Amino acid sequence: MKNPPRGAFTATFFIFGMMLLDNIGFVANMMSFVVYFASVMHFDFSGAANNTTNFLGTAFLLTILGGFISDAYMTRLNTTLLFGIIQLLGYLLLIIQSHSTKLQPQPCGESTCVHGGKALLLYTSVYLTAVGAGGIRGCIPALGADQFEQNDPKESTKNISSFFNWFLLSITIGASIGVTIVVWVSTNVGWDKGFIISMVCCFAGLCFVSMGKPFYRVRVPGESPLLSVLQVLVAAARNWSVQLPTDMRQLYEIRDPNSVSHLQGLRLPHTQQFRALDKAAVQMEGTNKQGNWRLCTVTQVEEVKILTRMMPILLSTIIMNTSLAQLQTISIQQGTLMDPSLSKFDVPAASIPVIPLVFMSVLIPVYEFLFVPVMRMFAGHPTGITHLQRVGIGLVLSAISMAIAGAVEVKRKNEFNHHNHRTSLFWLSFHYAIFGIADMFTLVGLMEFFYSEAPAGMRSLSTSFSFLSLSIGYYLSSAFVELINSITSKLSSNNQGWLQGRDMNKNHIELFYYFLAILSLLNFGNYVFWAKWYKYKKDVSIDEQKLLQPDLSVTMSMTSQQAISTSEGEQKTEKTEAQA
Repeated sequence: MKNPPRGAFTATFFIFGMMLLDNIGFVANMMSFVVYFASVMHFDFSGAANNTTNFLGTAFLLTILGGFISDAYMTRLNTTLLFGIIQLLGYLLLIIQSHSTKLQPQPCGESTCVHGGKALLLYTSVYLTAVGAGGIRGCIPALGADQFEQNDPKESTKNISSFFNWFLLSITIGASIGVTIVVWVSTNVGWDKGFIISMVCCFAGLCFVSMGKPFYRVRVPGESPLLSVLQVLVAAARNWSVQLPTDMRQLYEIRDPNSVSHLQGLRLPHTQQFRALDKAAVQMEGTNKQGNWRLCTVTQVEEVKILTRMMPILLSTIIMNTSLAQLQTISIQQGTLMDPSLSKFDVPAASIPVIPLVFMSVLIPVYEFLFVPVMRMFAGHPTGITHLQRVGIGLVLSAISMAIAGAVEVKRKNEFNHHNHRTSLFWLSFHYAIFGIADMFTLVGLMEFFYSEAPAGMRSLSTSFSFLSLSIGYYLSSAFVELINSITSKLSSNNQGWLQGRDMNKNHIELFYYFLAILSLLNFGNYVFWAKWYKYKKDVSIDEQKLLQPDLSVTMSMTSQQAISTSEGEQKTEKTEAQA
């Protein structure tokens, strides 16, 4: 019996199914944890919001851990299964605490009511869930993108772009089920029942992705990418006083493709940017052997240069994710004070994000089947528009969303304070819908960008950078809340900050939204600068097929101009004989 064909979209169907199932629980908890912390664990307004953003920040920060392990030590499938088991354990502890009232705190007048063993159980369960969810998301996107051949760069780019679009659609569909069914069960039937559904879906997702093992194209783990980066930085620092050679061909490189294990035989050419890092590849005269912490290859140095070029793009998307954090915390709490009725059915506030998710579920196929082909005809780019253009569109839309969110809060508070009327929950749908479209552009654009631009041995780690931006954005949200409260409490007559206390009708959330809208616009100007500065990898590297061939024009280590001349002379002789 023949083995099934490996790779291509057949293999990714198992990944899509896994992400759909896993996100039913994960996204439901993203949206409803703020209510759980406030109603069951009795945190105050800012405490519930900060605990939620800290959970999400940790989850997305630990995508780096998942990417690192799957690049260096385990296959991406095994890494996914490992972190999936950790997430299941976190869900189990959440179920136990939410089921037993003896393990829950009693209401109090303080900002935090949970202490001692109850606090230990709460934070252990929450952060085990964060570790598991983060590790899965650090390696599963790269597992899917690995299923496409790299031999034809243009066709590979198209397929990988399509994969990330359908990857987002699977997340969106799972999230839509989570924020409707699971959130309703949690808030109306019982939080333990909601967590049970999350755990069952997580387990089913792990089973589903395991079923695809015969179809996966497996990438064998290589040397630690973070260790390689650290070696370059240490070697460059130790060689800081060393003079760079005038001829960059004298920099150290391994010319045998079978020896370049950390890139599986691939080499990167030297570039002129960030010349200080080149000192890590300077071979000392009179030294027979230098350790990895004193001498690195040009390829290692170029890997670090690529990651360095990516950093401004990553940092420029953090403010957008700080804004996203408000939709998953403050906006949900706003919704609890609004009219939830839809005909005879009351919609839970944490379910309102289903509106942008529905928008995205419709728009992703439209984007894939209509927008991309049309733009491909006009722009000639395989993905219709470049990755960085796609990210930029999302950044603009996020600023618009925050401005609308501020206007909606003004209306909500005015109706409640002056007319004793609760505004419809569906007023929140305007800025949710716009931000959903923004997320469709930016998140997928970032994942495509980091995967396609990363060195081959760092693709899991690099893809997790898009989630790292989310993580920093959530942590920054917590910092902003504390900072805004600290500053505005000193300026107000009643010594209460914009976001302090338990009564949202006396707060100034709209000013916080306007602050984020202005900050987002300023950040977009910063992003445009760095996007223009960035050079795509095709501008600084050579064709991957050529990378597989040994370079006969340069020997393994150049120590003198005579060696260079000899090599060039031999090459010219070989060329003449070949022509003859």
